[in-house]
Amino acid sequence: MRFAYADPLYIGQAKKHYHCKEVNHTELLLELHREYPDGWALSCSSPSLKIILPWCPSSCRVMAWVKPFCSFKPNVNPAYAWEPVIVYGGRKKERAQPTIRDFVSANITLKKGVHGAKPKQFWFWLFDVLGIQQSDELVDLFPGTGNGSIYLEEYKKQTEVPNSSQG
Repeated sequence: MRFAYADPLYIGQAKKHYHCKEVNHTELLLELHREYPDGWALSCSSPSLKIILPWCPSSCRVMAWVKPFCSFKPNVNPAYAWEPVIVYGGRKKERAQPTIRDFVSANITLKKGVHGAKPKQFWFWLFDVLGIQQSDELVDLFPGTGNGSIYLEEYKKQTEVPNSSQG
């Protein structure tokens, strides 16, 4: 199966953090739905959720990355201590498989070179949510630090099934 993850610049943040133009989220969602019918996930900010969600298929789920430790901004109270993750599709779970929660609790990363870099715990949770297996592909559309592909290989190694023909 072929999945995608998109963590684009959040609506209204492109110029502020990166001095570039905004990502067209409508086009991005069309691409995700057209190119990745097996499943995809999209991270966004909580203020942009009400804008993005109407553009998503009705079968999408809103999940959460909850941040016990996060950056507190002056004059922002309550703090932004979670991020929505919109998920479409994924591999269907069997009854005997452990149930995956619709949230992950993981601290933010620091000093990774880009705003919003996701921690390892986030990535492993996302792989579980999508039901990624050994032969699957995950395309990271906005790779940032590039850690997604590194963590995917690590995840696949820990979920390898030993070959029963080997002693």
